Amino acid sequence: MILYIAEKPSLGRAIADVLPKPLKKGDGFIRAANGDCVSWCVGHLLEQAEPDAYSPEYKSWKFEHLPIVPDAWKMKPKYKMRGQIAVLRSLVKEASQLVNAGDPDREGQLLVDEIIAHLGVKGAKLQNAQRLLISDLNPQAVKRALGQLRLNKEFVPLSTSALARSRADWLYGMNMTRAYTIQGRKVGYQGVLSVGRVQTPVLGLVVRRDAEIAEFVSKPFYEVLAHLATDKQERFSAKWQPSEACQPYMDEEGRVLSKGLAQNVVGRINGQNGTVEKVVAQDKKQNAPLPYSLSALQIDAAKRFGMSAKAVLDTCQSLYEKHKLITYPRSDSRYLPVEQHGLAPSVIRAVISGASELVAGCDEPNAKLKSKAWNDKKVDAHHAIVPTEKTANLASLSQVEKQLYLQIARQYLMQFYPAYLYKETQVEIIIAGGLFKTKAKQEVALGWKQLLKQSKTASHDTSSDSKNDDDEHLANIPALKKGQVLLCERGELLEKQTQPPKHFTDATLLSAMTGISRYVTDPEIRKILKDTDGLGTEATRAGIIELLFKRTYLTRQGKSILATEVGKGLVNSLPQSATTPDMTALWENNLDAISRKEAKYQNFMQPLINSIHALIEQAGAQLPTSLQGVKSPDAGFKKRRSPAKKSTYSKGASAATKNARASSSRSKSTKAAATKKR
Repeated sequence: MILYIAEKPSLGRAIADVLPKPLKKGDGFIRAANGDCVSWCVGHLLEQAEPDAYSPEYKSWKFEHLPIVPDAWKMKPKYKMRGQIAVLRSLVKEASQLVNAGDPDREGQLLVDEIIAHLGVKGAKLQNAQRLLISDLNPQAVKRALGQLRLNKEFVPLSTSALARSRADWLYGMNMTRAYTIQGRKVGYQGVLSVGRVQTPVLGLVVRRDAEIAEFVSKPFYEVLAHLATDKQERFSAKWQPSEACQPYMDEEGRVLSKGLAQNVVGRINGQNGTVEKVVAQDKKQNAPLPYSLSALQIDAAKRFGMSAKAVLDTCQSLYEKHKLITYPRSDSRYLPVEQHGLAPSVIRAVISGASELVAGCDEPNAKLKSKAWNDKKVDAHHAIVPTEKTANLASLSQVEKQLYLQIARQYLMQFYPAYLYKETQVEIIIAGGLFKTKAKQEVALGWKQLLKQSKTASHDTSSDSKNDDDEHLANIPALKKGQVLLCERGELLEKQTQPPKHFTDATLLSAMTGISRYVTDPEIRKILKDTDGLGTEATRAGIIELLFKRTYLTRQGKSILATEVGKGLVNSLPQSATTPDMTALWENNLDAISRKEAKYQNFMQPLINSIHALIEQAGAQLPTSLQGVKSPDAGFKKRRSPAKKSTYSKGASAATKNARASSSRSKSTKAAATKKR
C-alpha cells in the first residue's frame, strides 16, 4: 500500500481525487480502490517542548537560568492532534511505500518529515520514501505531479534548513523574551516583552525610520532650468549640472544649497546662445517583469489596492485551495520550469476565456515566445505564482479575489509578448560655460506594455523588480545635432525643499524585508548578502507584520505604519545587534545555504548559540531604562487564556515558536499569557 501524507486535508483530497475510484473515506484518511491511502497532517502535528520539559525549574522565569539551550531537542504531539497522529501511526505500519506530500517549500518538507521521524520509520521504508511536489490542485496537474515523484531524501537539506530555523527561533525568542521581561520588571514595566529573531529587527526598521522623520530638518535647495529654442522655434528645457567648483555650496546628495549661486547662473544664461555639445541616441528595450513570487505580489497589491500582506496571502490561499485558479502561493521564486512552457497554450486559453478584458485591444499573446522566466536552474521545490489551466468564473469571485487573479494572470500573459522598445536620446548643451542636460524618449513598440496601457495600470510596472529609470518622465525634444546653436530664452530658478523619508507602508515594509541588504549596516555582512536575501520567508512575512500590530508594537495612521511607545521603548532598550537586520539577515543567508547543501546545520547553530550567550550577558549588564514610565497594553496579555491551557503556534516559525511561559510566584505579570516568538 502506498501512503501519501499531505500537509493538510485540502491537498489530501486533491490527491485522492485522481486515485482509482471508488474512494472510501475513513476517519482522517481516504482509501482508493487499489488499496492506496491518502492521509494528512493539519499543519505541524508536533511542536517544540517548552523549557520546563527540560527541567521543572524552568517554569519560573529567573535570569540565572538563562540562556536555556537543550542538549537533546524534544518534540511533543500537539494536544488536539493526537488522534490524527494515531491514524498516521496505523497507516504507516500498514504501508509499503511512503510519499511526503507536504507543500512545496521548506516548512512543508519538515512537517511531514518530522512526523515520519516521530513514528519511528527506519530502514528501507525511510530510504525509499518519495516526494510529491504539487503546486496546482487541479486534477490534471496533480496527475502530472504523481508521474514526477522524486526520492524524499533528495530534500533532506531543505528539511534541515527548516529545522535549524525553528530551533533558532525557539532559542533566540524564548531566551531574549525571558531576559528582557525580567529586566523590564526592574524598571516598572509589567508586561511581557516579546523579542524575536525576525520580528524585532523589523520593528527596529520602523522605529529608526520614525526617528529619522522626527529629527529631520528641511532645508531649501535650488535647481536651474534653461528654456531653449531652436531656430525653427522648437522649444524644450534642460537642467543645469553644477560643476566641481560648486561643491562647497552643495550637500552630500549633490543639491545646490546656495540661492545666490543659482541666481547667478540664471542671470548668466538669460538671452544667451547655447551650443549642443553631445547627442547620444540609443535603442533600448525592456523585457517583461517576471511572474510573481508572494512578496512581489504583496508589494504590488499594497501599492495598487491598499491590501495588507496578510490579506494578500489569505486571498491567494483561497484562489489556490478553493477556486484552484492559481498555483501554490507561498513561493519565493519568480521563475518557471522549462517543462511547464508546454502548458502555455492551455493556460493562456483558460485566462483569456475567463478574463478576456486583459487582452482587449491588444495583440494576441504568442504562446511560442519563451521569456527569461523559464529557467530550470532557478526552480526547485516550487515556482512562480501563475494561473492554472482552469477557466475563471470572475462573477463567482469576491472583489479582492478578482483583483489578485487578474493581477497574477496579467503578469503571466506578459511573458508571451515581445519586449517594450523605445529610443532614448541624451543631450548635453553648453550655455555661458555651464553644462545643461536633458533626455528624450520615443516609444517604438509597446510589446508587453500593451497589457498595462489597456488596463490603465501603467504604474503597475513599479513592481518590485521594475528598474524605473524615469522613462515615463523624459522630455519631448526636437531633433538636435552636435554643434547646433540654440537660444536660451530665459533661465528659471526652482526653489525646492528637502523632504524627510516617508513612513513605512505595507508595500515598503515588505520590500525592506524582502531585500534587507539595503538596511544592513555592516559592510562586510552586506557583501555576503544577495539583493534578494530577506528577513523571514514568503510564508511568514505577512504574519510577522501582523504580529507586531497584535502586540501593539506598531500602529497605523492611514497607510503609514508607525511604532508605538512600547515598540520604541523595547527597541531603544535592546542592544543594536538585536534591532538591526545584520545578524538575522546573515542567519537567513546561512539557512538558505543549508537548503542548497552549501552549509551544514552545526556550522549555523553553534555561532548562533554563542551569540545568544553574549546577548544574555549584555541584557543582564544594564537595565532597559527606555521602558520606564511606559505602560503595558492591557489587550493581548491579561485577557488571554492561561498558557498552561493554550499556546499559539505559527507554521512559519515552525514548532519551535512557542509561547514563553510566565510563572514566577513573585509577580502578577508572570501569569500573563506567554508570547509567540518570531
